[in-house]
Amino acid sequence: MGQIKIYGLKEHLMPIRTQVSDTLHGCVVDAFQYPENKRAQRFFYLDHEDFFYPEGRSSQYTIIEISLFEGRSVAAKKTLYQFIFDRFERELGIFPNDIEITLTETPLHNWGIRGKPGDELMLDYNVAV
Repeated sequence: MGQIKIYGLKEHLMPIRTQVSDTLHGCVVDAFQYPENKRAQRFFYLDHEDFFYPEGRSSQYTIIEISLFEGRSVAAKKTLYQFIFDRFERELGIFPNDIEITLTETPLHNWGIRGKPGDELMLDYNVAV
């Protein structure tokens, strides 16, 4: 399971949210061998006065936070980062310097999904990739 939050300036992010969603989901599917039908994303649109970001970033600065079950290998995580950096630049024109990604992994028992603790679910995909 994964929950994704995407933060950015409203004027930049809102017009391209569908493309960002599709690109990001493709990266997760490819890097983590994740099911196509498991998209859970939320966009957070910020005004200039509410979004302070580091020097050297542009108005395209985008923060991606992904909460997920623990179990992915370091190699799979690094593959995900590279897919995001490469595809966001190629498909969206957002350069790697304007992207920050944070993965937060928690044990299955820390998730409540479909009326059960996560460690009692029968998953239709493999977490250990």
